[in-house]
Amino acid sequence: MKYVLVTGGVVSGLGKGVTASSVGVLLKACGLRVTSIKIDPYLNTDAGTMSPFEHGEVFVLDDGGEVDLDLGNYERFLDVKLTRDNNITTGKIYQSVLDKERRGDYLGKTVQVVPHITDAIQEWIERVAMIPVDGKEGPADVCVIELGGTIGDIESMPFIEALGQFSYHVGPGNFCLIHVSLVPVLNVVGEQKTKPTQHSVRGLRGLGLTPNILACRSTKALNENVKAKLSQFCHVPVENVVTLYDVPNIWHIPLLLRDQKAHEAILKGLNLLGVAGEPDLQDWITRTRVYDVLHETVKIAMVGKYTGLSDSYLSVLKALLHASVVCRRKLVVEWVAAGDLEDVTAKEAPDVYKNAWNLLKGSDGVVVPGGFGDRGVQGKIIAAKYARENKVPFLGICLGMQIAVIEFAQSILGLHDANSTEFDPQTSHPCVIFMPEGSKTHMGGTMRLGSRRTYFKVPNCKSAKLYGNVSFVDERHRHRYEVNPDMVPQFENAGLSFVGSDETGRRMEVIELPSHPYFVGAQFHPEFKSRPGKPSALFLGLIAAASGQLDAVLQNYGNASKLLPNGMSNGKPIVKSYQNGNAIKSSNGSLNGVYSNGNGVHH
Repeated sequence: MKYVLVTGGVVSGLGKGVTASSVGVLLKACGLRVTSIKIDPYLNTDAGTMSPFEHGEVFVLDDGGEVDLDLGNYERFLDVKLTRDNNITTGKIYQSVLDKERRGDYLGKTVQVVPHITDAIQEWIERVAMIPVDGKEGPADVCVIELGGTIGDIESMPFIEALGQFSYHVGPGNFCLIHVSLVPVLNVVGEQKTKPTQHSVRGLRGLGLTPNILACRSTKALNENVKAKLSQFCHVPVENVVTLYDVPNIWHIPLLLRDQKAHEAILKGLNLLGVAGEPDLQDWITRTRVYDVLHETVKIAMVGKYTGLSDSYLSVLKALLHASVVCRRKLVVEWVAAGDLEDVTAKEAPDVYKNAWNLLKGSDGVVVPGGFGDRGVQGKIIAAKYARENKVPFLGICLGMQIAVIEFAQSILGLHDANSTEFDPQTSHPCVIFMPEGSKTHMGGTMRLGSRRTYFKVPNCKSAKLYGNVSFVDERHRHRYEVNPDMVPQFENAGLSFVGSDETGRRMEVIELPSHPYFVGAQFHPEFKSRPGKPSALFLGLIAAASGQLDAVLQNYGNASKLLPNGMSNGKPIVKSYQNGNAIKSSNGSLNGVYSNGNGVHH
């Protein structure tokens, strides 16, 4: 097994995750099999209990692992299925060592960070690197490891020590270190400054790790004299100093690396030059070129709770993007804070209320994504009602589907106090209830998590057609509440169709309004399995309906490659954020704000 380690220096948010993913794409294009590991130095055992405001979205894997959003980047870029063990946290490592200590595995020895914690880290990496993630037999050729945080952080010290030992353990020719660093340009003098990177590399070398390649983030390509200076002071060959300068979108990053021959430097460091071929990135180049010329827009209103941080809905944004490019539309996401649509806002901040409604009414489609807690729930109900009554394409995900059910019960069934027991435990019409197997005392890992099967009960429904006219589909879940099965006949008699359910037939998974052009809700999270070349079926349906192409998509049973020539592609989003009626963020470029339109802003 060969290992590529990606570390970061100077500041956080430089784009280590995108860099690690892009390195994986490049090596895969050279004919190698690639797997990935993300190391997060926080004490949480997983990302499940962390606020999206604090950490961005929680990405869910097939096995139910709640992990860092960078694993979503890996899955999308490399088209692989990772496991919960591909995300290592300090909490997981310490927990495993303490469990061994309690069992007496250390035979009375004093348990210490070195060697016990550092050995546990190395053993974990070697074990997980052997797990196949691409659907083929046997282990991958290369494992790309991303170390979260910044060199010098006190919490990552055990991992740095372990990785230093690991590089010695696996030996020369099996380990390549890429250090992502910042080369800022001071406005006063307009000069690219190398000192931050010099200090960062010095710190890295002092901790026992020597970089083979420097990946320098800067607004523009590095000058040759700057490269020479970095090479001299950081002891890295000048051809191994590459620039990751600002580009319109992150899909350019693998191409940037290829153009600067980064793959040759990596393959040389791993003794794979004679084994791997030249990178074949033709599909990738086609996607990026198509993406660059899109101009006809499709506007989607994202009505949510965490609209101040786009990373909170990263996978939803990517899924919208993948679908919009197949439909040859430039995605414009209009962020609408759910609370801004409510009557209370109309009284307290009328301008904010008016602006939110203008955004909603000016959109071609509406998405209500998943979430927890009761803040903004009334606004989401209002958005679902607007989309239903005005025949605007609508997609509700997880809580978004439950919201659509609650709105239907209140408006169509006339049950004015209908609600979820999550928001009103005393409601006399509980149309959404707590799952029988859930836990109300423990937060982490107690939900219905991971890949579960949904069976389509109505063969001719839009959802089944979008999935390829299948009888069932496997999608990823993350929820504690579900539609009350006892009320389903009442809903169906009034025209709301529950087209998909689990194997028992009692857990509702997909809803549709047959009388509506496109009104779909899913209890699962389809965004987690969307890929650039294979957009999520329900998102493809939404974008197609919003751009007048749904009939063509349904005729092809959701086959994206048949819809348009070069159907596999990615598009350039314009992301606008509104909070309290004011645009707080707007970036042409990457949806996670790592490489964006010349400013490299990280949200």
